[in-house]
Amino acid sequence: MRSLLLTGALIAGLMEGVTPSAADDIIRRQQSIRSLPGQLDAVLMVNDNNPELIKEDGILLSTFPNGGDASISVDLNGRFDLFSHHVYAGTDDTLYSTLWLALLVGPIGGQAVDLTLIEGSTSLSQATHPDQTAAPFLPLPQLMRETSDAIAAGPGSRVAGDLLKGRRAPELSQKRWILKPGAPTVVLQLPIPVQGLDPLLNGRTLQLRLHSSAPVALATLAAHGDGHAPPGEQDWIDLLNSGELSGKEHSPSPRGSKGKIIYSRVSGVQVGSRWQARVTDPGSKTLSIKNEPLSWPISSLERGSLGTGHVQTAELQALYPATAWAAHGNYGVEYDLTLPLKNRESVAQTLSLALESPLKTDQASNGLQFRSSNTGPVMFRGPVEVVGLDDATGTPYGRQTVHLVLRQGQEGPSLGQVTLEPGEARNVRIRLIYPADATPPQVLTVRPVKQS
Repeated sequence: MRSLLLTGALIAGLMEGVTPSAADDIIRRQQSIRSLPGQLDAVLMVNDNNPELIKEDGILLSTFPNGGDASISVDLNGRFDLFSHHVYAGTDDTLYSTLWLALLVGPIGGQAVDLTLIEGSTSLSQATHPDQTAAPFLPLPQLMRETSDAIAAGPGSRVAGDLLKGRRAPELSQKRWILKPGAPTVVLQLPIPVQGLDPLLNGRTLQLRLHSSAPVALATLAAHGDGHAPPGEQDWIDLLNSGELSGKEHSPSPRGSKGKIIYSRVSGVQVGSRWQARVTDPGSKTLSIKNEPLSWPISSLERGSLGTGHVQTAELQALYPATAWAAHGNYGVEYDLTLPLKNRESVAQTLSLALESPLKTDQASNGLQFRSSNTGPVMFRGPVEVVGLDDATGTPYGRQTVHLVLRQGQEGPSLGQVTLEPGEARNVRIRLIYPADATPPQVLTVRPVKQS
């Protein structure tokens, strides 16, 4: 459960056709890096990730009006999302405690509101009961192609994969609620148990895509119940009305400050949940690749634009004091990118597509840096959906989900290839939902494959 407290260490990873730098472990690949076309949409996402480690009962995030310091008043109307990720390490007095998370939603006005769950999923890090959806942090290979069974390493990876595939966790069986005025409705309550775990630590990721027929307010809360039983509905409502805010963690560096940066974690409402774009050459409707790799940052952030100067981070419409001032990392944001490839050369061209994890930097240059050893911490673990690629024999994969595990400074394995005859064109599409437990930025790379 890596905290997003990055300091931009100069670390890099192995790539084909790179030139070694002065440092033995750092190699450099000459290539072009471009800003990613497109932009975030205007859908609001409630981003509930601070505190990550919950230590006491209280309100995690609330948009209910008149809530004082415990509320950030924002009306949520029509399409909006919720991203929530938290960790629980038990209590000092018992090895068997369970922390409960609740989602409360209520109308802003005096009329009933229809709330619909369009898509969503949730997962624990570890299950303590057979009916719980969970995804332990297993040491998976760097690339696994998903068939019928879900492949995941960690709850963020599992939830991202479920959303890409249209799966819904069994815990989210209800799809519609009629919210009556007067008191909020307890829409969900989900456990984070630690009984029997060693170490005494568990986490839960929750992501929902919702639609309301009229403006609503939302709150997420954390509380212990009676033993392993959850608090009652009135207990949740009383906790919301109490104004007791769960403590925040990791105050950020001020925006624009110099030196090392603490990004902190997010507790607020961001603008944007999806980045959709056609990735083309400037001023063209197609994309051509010459004789060197071409990359675009994914989830670029302050101090981590990889020399493009382009920060993709969602801005926050409202936030709590002493929490992140932007949605660094774009956790839960969907990237939906189409590459309209065209071969403008006079000979056939084979290209390979990869998601990679180069050295984080903000310095402009004509290349990316990597490490020759893949022994650093995991920077990305999650699924990527690809359409339009072939295997090395030219056999089409079709629509396929690939689970990746990328370490710091690591070249991404090939997601597939495409061979284009002179003048031939093909659309390649890649989708991913930036998962919790990943560390930005990564790059999407198209690289020529040398022909023997």
